[in-house]
Amino acid sequence: MADGAATTSWWLKGNFAPVEREVEAFDLPVTGALPPELSGVFMRTGPNPAREPSAHWFLGDGMIHGVRIEKGKARWYRNRYVRTPLIERGILTRDPSVFGDKRASTANTNIIRHARRIFALEEAHFPYEIDGELKTKGCVDFDGRLKTAFTAHPKICPLTGEMLAFGYSFMPPYCVYHRFDREGRLVQSEEIPVGGPVMMHDFCATRTKVVFMDLPIVFDMASAMQGGMPYKWSDDYPARLGVMPREGTARNLKWFSIPYCYVFHPLNAYDDGEAVVLDVARYEKMWVKGFDVPAHLHRFRLDLSTGLARSEQLDDHPIEFPRVADAKAGLEHRYGYAITTHGDDEAGFNLGSEIVKFDLARGSASVARLGKGRFPSEAVHAAAGKGEDDGYLLSIVYDASRNASDFLVFDATDIAKGPVATVALPQRVPFGFHGAWFAD
Repeated sequence: MADGAATTSWWLKGNFAPVEREVEAFDLPVTGALPPELSGVFMRTGPNPAREPSAHWFLGDGMIHGVRIEKGKARWYRNRYVRTPLIERGILTRDPSVFGDKRASTANTNIIRHARRIFALEEAHFPYEIDGELKTKGCVDFDGRLKTAFTAHPKICPLTGEMLAFGYSFMPPYCVYHRFDREGRLVQSEEIPVGGPVMMHDFCATRTKVVFMDLPIVFDMASAMQGGMPYKWSDDYPARLGVMPREGTARNLKWFSIPYCYVFHPLNAYDDGEAVVLDVARYEKMWVKGFDVPAHLHRFRLDLSTGLARSEQLDDHPIEFPRVADAKAGLEHRYGYAITTHGDDEAGFNLGSEIVKFDLARGSASVARLGKGRFPSEAVHAAAGKGEDDGYLLSIVYDASRNASDFLVFDATDIAKGPVATVALPQRVPFGFHGAWFAD
């Protein structure tokens, strides 16, 4: 498919369109100064259909873009497909030969590191391991112990080193929880009794608990048989949140009813006495007409002693891809980061041109305004000190005026002053999903 080919689908137009080539370039030009304390690799993944137009933005083949930073230099950029059976055999996600094959992942949604291994993830299949130079090492089933799909959004506890995850399916069991020890061994799997075949994109974890989001996006067989996105909004499916001890079982689950909504991504969650607090990017509805309305930062407070759930909107910015510093995952946080969106468009998902930093202690937000026609991807925090806010925000930014992309570095303590460094990338990077900073 030609780079930027004109099509009728929004996820194949403009900077959503795939790039044709896997390239690499060394000693990239830098404007400003890269912080000398940053040494590692930034990776970001997303869909890049390899053979023919995909049936939805979420369904394209996974391509990882990487930038290596070391000693104040941008050592290299490269982009590589994750070499799954879909790529290796040149087949499509809707090909009957891959139905039920947990290896047939697009691996296009997220990248994480746990127990010295890097995983490329998508939520309907097994993980794929890659190395620090973006080479695919192979499919992972954790010595045969993983029997279900694996979420694109596992949580890694900064205190214990455990990885907490789940898998969901349109066939029973609809949801299974998994707990891994700090060495990457799968030590617990528990079926979670949700109400039906829901799309559970993400979940939450605190220091002591996990929270499952049983929300009204439900499997639709007719759509699946047509090769499209197989999940739809349901006005008849109740919305609820389920809280369970991290080492518990379904017998320990406590469910909380909440108003109808959908959540792709939480910012973070933490314990607060007998309550669990979740800060999330909350949509009032999803996929009734495109992306319908934008998400806003929203807080749920689930009181385990009374069984009551309270909720409130925390900010007015339309956002997606919320993040906290990795060291605060599952712990009480003060700061959060997100990118803006412009929602409400049947034609697709409209990104904004701002990065937002939330100060939840002050109830305020600061904004990095990138300018007209400049669109950031998810802003990832790279720690550079002991304080929660100490460090940098990293984001790949598309510049429509040049049809080109840059890697931007912001001082996380003051994003409004603009980037401290800009690395010019050798090719356009299509809009994608999640990224990570892997410090050396």
